[in-house]
Amino acid sequence: MNDITTLFIGLIIGVIATYWLYTFLKKRQSRQLTQKQSVVLLEKIRRVCKLVTVEGDFAEIYHYENTKEHLLSLISSKKKALIVINAKVHIGFDLRKVKMRADNQKKRIVLTDFPQPEVLSIEPDLKYYDVKNGLFNRFASTDLTELNKEAKQHILDKIPESGLMDTARKEVLEAVLLIETIVQTIGWKLDYSALEIKDGEKKLIEDKTEDS
Repeated sequence: MNDITTLFIGLIIGVIATYWLYTFLKKRQSRQLTQKQSVVLLEKIRRVCKLVTVEGDFAEIYHYENTKEHLLSLISSKKKALIVINAKVHIGFDLRKVKMRADNQKKRIVLTDFPQPEVLSIEPDLKYYDVKNGLFNRFASTDLTELNKEAKQHILDKIPESGLMDTARKEVLEAVLLIETIVQTIGWKLDYSALEIKDGEKKLIEDKTEDS
């Protein structure tokens, strides 16, 4: 009788131990899967990298002039050109600068900081008019590289007064919605409560999230 009791108790202990071990391993596997999901999701958002929200076209006339002096400044030689710059400027957000963290327990991505808009690219197209070489100062192939740099800088200086940056700041909503879409692909939620977004824009995000 004692042997049967011992065997019965042993079976009960064995079942309990097996159930406990199964539950422990299942929770551990679930936790590891959740952590892996969060890492993959954060990397997925960062891989989007740069989001262009505003595109602007510039047409500028740039007067280029270069003077070189020779023989102890007794002789000067000038070269100059009239350059028409047609440039396409892309402004947006570098998503690699987004500060965020994963809340594995609640399966959510928390946005803690969002970068300011910046110039992502400038594509200038230069056309030269009224090109005049000096006697001892002529245009060379290396001048084209330098002129290209100066043209980009000329356009860059014009951007603040163009209003493109202000327009891009208003497009934060689109950037947040993009991240929201990425987060939803694995059933997680995006928490952007820490960001300074206007109430009207938050309502738009919530409405679009419900529609999707």
